[in-house]
Amino acid sequence: MGAQYSALTKLGLGALAFNSALAFYNSWGDAASVAFVLLADAALLLLFLCLRQFERAAAGRGVIRDTGKIKAAVWALTTLLTAMFASRVAPLMTPAVAALVWAMAVATAAAGFWAFFLS
Repeated sequence: MGAQYSALTKLGLGALAFNSALAFYNSWGDAASVAFVLLADAALLLLFLCLRQFERAAAGRGVIRDTGKIKAAVWALTTLLTAMFASRVAPLMTPAVAALVWAMAVATAAAGFWAFFLS
């Protein structure tokens, strides 16, 4: 089984690596920011791998026949990323806008849960 990735996938991963390197450089003295970038990158890479497994399973080429676990992992990772970014954006806003940011994050997670598991 050769792992062949499209040019768009390679371009996206290259952009992620470049952006992460810039983020590390700009926040090197701030351990919390470096940890945020590392966790976000890890979650994005895991999400990419989960989506690839989901596509392979849906096409009948994967080892996993039950895609429920993959859906749960995809939902958990997207919810984690949504909460992470909301936690970084909300403190920069006024209290009313921060509440709106968090409400949108919760609505996004709930809508994802509904789309993956209830519909």
